[in-house]
Amino acid sequence: MRDSAEEKGLEGAALIASVSADMPSGPGVYEMLGEGGGTLYIGKASNLRKRVASYASISRHGNRIAGMVTRVRELRYTITRSETDALLLEASLIKRRKPKYNVLLQDSKSYPYILLARDHDAPQILKHRGAPTRKGSYFGPFASVRAVNQTLRLLQGAFLLRSCSDGVYANRRRPCLLYQIKRCSAPCVGKISLGDYAALTREAEAFLRGRSRRLQGELAEKMRLASEALDYEGAAVYRDRIAALTRVQETQSVLPRGVTDADVFAASRQGGRVCVMAFLFRGGQNWGGKAYFPRHGREQGAAEVLNAFLGQFYEGREAPKWVLLDREVASAGLLGKALSLRRGREVRVAVPQRGEKRALVSLAAENAREALGRHVAQHADRRVMLERLGALLGMEAAPKRVEVYDNSHIQGSAAVGAMIVAGEEGFAKKAYRKFSLSPVVGGDDYEMMREMLRRRLARLPAGEAAVSASPEETSALPERPDVLLIDGGAGQLSAALEVVEAAGVGGVVCVAIAKGKQRNAGRETLFLRGRAPVRLDAQDPLLHYLQGLRDEAHRFAIGFHRDKRSRGVRESALDEIPGIGAKRKRALLNHFGSQRMIAGASCGDLAKVGGISASLAATIHAHFRSA
Repeated sequence: MRDSAEEKGLEGAALIASVSADMPSGPGVYEMLGEGGGTLYIGKASNLRKRVASYASISRHGNRIAGMVTRVRELRYTITRSETDALLLEASLIKRRKPKYNVLLQDSKSYPYILLARDHDAPQILKHRGAPTRKGSYFGPFASVRAVNQTLRLLQGAFLLRSCSDGVYANRRRPCLLYQIKRCSAPCVGKISLGDYAALTREAEAFLRGRSRRLQGELAEKMRLASEALDYEGAAVYRDRIAALTRVQETQSVLPRGVTDADVFAASRQGGRVCVMAFLFRGGQNWGGKAYFPRHGREQGAAEVLNAFLGQFYEGREAPKWVLLDREVASAGLLGKALSLRRGREVRVAVPQRGEKRALVSLAAENAREALGRHVAQHADRRVMLERLGALLGMEAAPKRVEVYDNSHIQGSAAVGAMIVAGEEGFAKKAYRKFSLSPVVGGDDYEMMREMLRRRLARLPAGEAAVSASPEETSALPERPDVLLIDGGAGQLSAALEVVEAAGVGGVVCVAIAKGKQRNAGRETLFLRGRAPVRLDAQDPLLHYLQGLRDEAHRFAIGFHRDKRSRGVRESALDEIPGIGAKRKRALLNHFGSQRMIAGASCGDLAKVGGISASLAATIHAHFRSA
């Protein structure tokens, strides 16, 4: 890694021209930093010196890149062995540092998989996200959780595999509802032998690996043999499983016969926005599609955005044999080499021109256009509402970030606060925050609001608030709100204004929204500083928009409150038992799965848990019987 620390006297284009003159002419990755060391842009190049030097000629670039160049205060670069290595490093750095001027894949969640867990005599089938920590077979990735859930339901009907946790499995005394509706074979209570259950597991794995036709033929043969042996009940079981398999294939199998594993991408551009639609196919089955809306500059075309998107999409994710695109992209050949290197087998990146593969790409392109149309329409509607809100509040421009606050408690107990965030893109759920409030303020709505806002405003960057905050707190909520929307009336508004003024935060407008005396929706009153209360017409779209913001904050607060209450009940019941500390409590919960299962366990079952003696098991048993 090289940097330009010695060039501190230069800025922007002059700095770039000076540093690039000493750069090597080989492949590598460069990073442009602005004031304070924040990353502005990360790029790759086959010739570092030539590529970076091109930024010094500002007139050759559009307004967006020209503006970026003027902000450059430091330039770093890393030499790589090949352009392929540079592509992989670039994608990794962009994903970690999220530079302001790069095209960014904003969905940071890992993709969901189906896990066939093999750390138990009766393997469990379940949804999995994250690192592969359990022993078993992983199938995916799926494009969405919805696609996983749909596939799991169909697989349970076809193969009757259990989805319950090991703790629930160990404590079943009779079959659960899933057995009654023919979605589980109930190995927990011996309704099927472990040998026969293992055969079901093998069949499910064969299906997930794409061997569905052979499996269906085997089941048909078993049904025929059972029927000839006059075992009509057994034949009916095979008939039902064949029907369930057929439903799975009807739902998912839309892949051309000649290709079993492929990812299909198409991009659409409208109104300065680009949508990338991704369809994922594995084992001859459609494992779902998802529309992405990467962050990018308005002047960037669909091909440029798709090119940048693909590198980030495959960061930390294995590619299939085929990557099919609806258009040519600059780094297609390089991407194919990089993905092949990572996979250990050839990955083909192609733009099909005819046949079934082209039909798949065309289908993805149609979905991209429709998804983008919906997104642009929703975006425009939200922008209009924010402009109207800004006009109502007397703001010079429409607010970009609206934070909505609500709290919840029962007679002061389990007091919590919640903050949601909204803007032109809709609800920014990654920015939502929960606040566990002090018991001292529980029941005092005004003090609860003060505590919540004090803690939130303390997390603003230095210079935007007079309240000091630790680096950890500052990094948690860096953005300054434009509007604080409070669920409440004049009292809550006064409490909010008091905290905002004490924090020294300028340019933040506070508004409270309260329901009428009968708490009827449509009769809300808005309370603003220094103005008479405002009541919008019950049919006004702006009122509906504000109601939606308030209701989302209320939903989020209530959910957190319920979690806290249930967690408190669960923890207090075990904490009241003499001799049960954190380690034994964890062992009990891990073994039984829940407090309810612990309460219903016998002394003998309790004593089987590591660290629980016979006498302590008797104490636990007696405690729950006397409760």
